[in-house]
Amino acid sequence: MHDTIFALATARGRAGVSVVRVSGPLAWDAVSKLVHDLPEPKRAALRVVRTLGGEPLDEALILIFDSGASFTGERVVEIHLHGSAAVVAAVLRELSNCDGVRLAEAGEYTRQALDNGRLDLAQVEGLADLIDAETEAQRRQALTVMRGALSEKTRVWREALIRAVALLEVTIDFADEEVPVDVSPEVLELINSARSGMQVEAAGSRISERIRDGFEVVIIGRPNIGKSTLLNMLSKKDAAITSAIAGTTRDVIEVRMDLGGLPITLLDTAGLRISEDEIEALGVARAKSRAETADIRVFLLEPGDAYENLGVTFRSGDIIAYGKADVTRTDGLSVSGLTGEGVEQLLGLLSEELSSRAAGASSAVRERHRIALINAVTALDSAEIHVKSGADWSDLAAEDMRQALRSLDSMIGRVDVENVLDMIFSSFCIGK
Repeated sequence: MHDTIFALATARGRAGVSVVRVSGPLAWDAVSKLVHDLPEPKRAALRVVRTLGGEPLDEALILIFDSGASFTGERVVEIHLHGSAAVVAAVLRELSNCDGVRLAEAGEYTRQALDNGRLDLAQVEGLADLIDAETEAQRRQALTVMRGALSEKTRVWREALIRAVALLEVTIDFADEEVPVDVSPEVLELINSARSGMQVEAAGSRISERIRDGFEVVIIGRPNIGKSTLLNMLSKKDAAITSAIAGTTRDVIEVRMDLGGLPITLLDTAGLRISEDEIEALGVARAKSRAETADIRVFLLEPGDAYENLGVTFRSGDIIAYGKADVTRTDGLSVSGLTGEGVEQLLGLLSEELSSRAAGASSAVRERHRIALINAVTALDSAEIHVKSGADWSDLAAEDMRQALRSLDSMIGRVDVENVLDMIFSSFCIGK
């Protein structure tokens, strides 16, 4: 049985409404000491909230949820107060004086929901991502996971593999007898069906992670070509120092942006050249390193220069632009961070490329998901080999599929993942 916990479920500070949530087996009893005549479950009513001594504190909207019908799966009371810091503090103080009730820890409400089967682990991670979402793409992706997209796919894969294991168990049980039907064709079909779905999800997980964490776009080029000025124009703020002196930027400057609903981190780097200055040389080396790992490189060139001369690999989706369009023009995309010429066209190209990549995203949004899926696929590859080797190998094939099931179960929290839970819930606020 869970403890009965309480906390402020909305942000602290002055607001129109502040919500205090109480969850657990003693929730109704505790709140009834402050609010006389609680409304019926799933009904809201205005009530006076009082101290344990009977002094009025506030008039609040009271919502009651029975166990099994609330977010946590426990008995829950929500107290919708006027958003005064003094009122909230007074109500929390009175609740802390109620027997059998304590202040919630970070993520404890969601932990109750997980323990009571209201959410699985993947949905909990989706909820955490939804709370942290800054862009529209992040919101949509997190909501999809929270509503059970990955969980539903996993359920289908599990059912297929459980069916396949059951068929193999028949072969094992009747090893000394003649089995009337060869089950291997159906088993192989079930393996292939589940595996192909997992491979699709694993393949799209890298893009999903990028939507969650942000794509990296790096501007690279010679010193004094206008990289920092362009960064400031793109980000609409003075994030980088600009100067007519070549080599002003020595380190990597990062700016977070929302581009068409997709999160990106825009990087300004040191100008690429051979330098006797030790600090500048370190900046150039760091610029090349970040350029190689970025999702998209914007090669900002001078007219007549070639990207090959910068010593950075050009990859599909990278963009070539020519700087200082306010001074000189050339064929191709010309941009000026000073006047803004060509900037909208550059943003359009970036948005188009990133949107194309985002279309390949899957419901597996974390590295943990990807590893679990790859492990499951590897186990199914081995299972297929054993099934094709004949009935004598059925026990090994069945064990391979059980290993695949264990990998899937770790992804949605059906097996012990205590260390994963601790990491996830530590990122939640107290009221969630």
